Amino acid sequence: MARTRRAPAPLTSRATAPEGSSALNATRRNLSFDTLAERREPVDVLVIGGGVTGAGVALDAASRGLSVVLAEAHDLAFGTSRWSSKLVHGGLRYLATGDVAVARESALERHLLMTRIAPHLVRSLPQLLPFVPSVSRKQRVVGGVGLGLGDGLRMLARTPGAVLAHPRRVGREEALRLAPALRRTGLRGGVVSYDGQLVDDARLVVALARTAAAYGATVLTRVTVSEADGGGATLTDGLGGGSMRVPARVVVNATGVWAGEVDPGIRMRPSRGTHLVLDAAAVGHPSAALTVPHPGSISRFVFALPQQLGRVVVGLTDEDAPGPVPDVPQPHDDEIDFLLRTVSSALERPLDRGDVLGAFAGLRPLIDTGGDGATADISRRHHVAVSGSGLVNVLGGKLTTYRAMARDAVDLACRHAGLDDPGCRTAELALVGAPGSSVAFADPGAGAGAAAGGAQRPTPGRALPASLTARFGAEASTVLALARCDRPGDRIAPDLDVTRAEIEFAVRAEGALDVDDVLDRRTRIGLVAADRERAHDVVAEIVAESLARLA
Repeated sequence: MARTRRAPAPLTSRATAPEGSSALNATRRNLSFDTLAERREPVDVLVIGGGVTGAGVALDAASRGLSVVLAEAHDLAFGTSRWSSKLVHGGLRYLATGDVAVARESALERHLLMTRIAPHLVRSLPQLLPFVPSVSRKQRVVGGVGLGLGDGLRMLARTPGAVLAHPRRVGREEALRLAPALRRTGLRGGVVSYDGQLVDDARLVVALARTAAAYGATVLTRVTVSEADGGGATLTDGLGGGSMRVPARVVVNATGVWAGEVDPGIRMRPSRGTHLVLDAAAVGHPSAALTVPHPGSISRFVFALPQQLGRVVVGLTDEDAPGPVPDVPQPHDDEIDFLLRTVSSALERPLDRGDVLGAFAGLRPLIDTGGDGATADISRRHHVAVSGSGLVNVLGGKLTTYRAMARDAVDLACRHAGLDDPGCRTAELALVGAPGSSVAFADPGAGAGAAAGGAQRPTPGRALPASLTARFGAEASTVLALARCDRPGDRIAPDLDVTRAEIEFAVRAEGALDVDDVLDRRTRIGLVAADRERAHDVVAEIVAESLARLA
């Protein structure tokens, strides 16, 4: 990408309501990199990693009034953060393993996400434990008791019943209404419980990064980091802008499974979680997630989860993944077969490989504790500490508790570097798109698209697709109103519920720099190869036009 030098904008920080634009795009990125090169003072916090933890750290630090730079080698949500089950867990599984602290923290963080931080991105999802012959009496009894304890966690977190309903027993007919593909023979109803589900995990990461940018954080993708220590790091622009040493008062390593590559003193033990992508029609277009116990287990399950774009995702596994960490992990055949076999035990028509439209795998960033047991038994507690090289490492944890991880990391960073610290504010901050969010959007097509300007007011009265509102919340009308592409409200393909305006918005406001960013992380079309092929040329054309307007 060609680079044009412009007069640098100030690298700012804000401690109160955000004043800058949340728009991330190629123009803002390039100008920010140039500005950083001319900066003489150290930044307060340099964050390495653009997943959910890194973006959460950037927002936490920026909202405390600290100057922040986030550097990501690829794209936002490139790694583990986009490969989750998209569940905002209330911690029930951790109760089953005796990890009460993680269970309680999960319930509290779920409450904040669903009621304050991102209620536009998280919905209540019914989950059905069916009483089919393959589910033993012990699994039914223990499952029912566990769901009762899970509801206790909900009440402990003070999540209203209107947000997450109480678990309840259902009869055969209602079970079939919720999950029409269930095995009929021997079906005796089931138990329905409720948990949180993200419309998309990658969208949460993008919303965090954009909100951080509105509070003054500099967000740089396609920037690799080397020679990181407690005093800064060398940043290299992957798009041809050169390298520079960025001094920082504190450096936070939030690179997940790659943490050991930044700090060789860290030992990670990644585990692989595999998911399958099915057409919702293959499992009867369920309105509830199907929860099927692992054979012989009372604490582990396979889920069949309704998703956007008419898909159902079946997952997940928990397998050791030793060796070098790949950029994009791949599912193993035995895991695919296990998932199909387990979920099929509860279905009238067994699933086979022909039903699988796509598959993906993510690596959990688990800390190597030196044991040789199963990765499923390793605690999901996060770990925050200063290493011998002076880096603040934030490790482990899970997507639901990203905010608590970020809070603890920034608390430690402030103590370690002696930074003025007004305290964490993120429990009260609504992300961009959430009802009542104070984060502004300024049209990046007007000038540099960086930190100036207030929110654009869309034309009222226009009908909005339900899918657009589900993905963008209060910004849905803005996505359409600001579009300059032809036929902004049209779908990019007849049976793909993604509008042309969303593709343009991904480039103009959400930091997408190429067609892969849009297909794989802003829309998730790329999860199914056939969908990707059908959409590619249209998406590539809109991306090219949008980048040209920003130039």
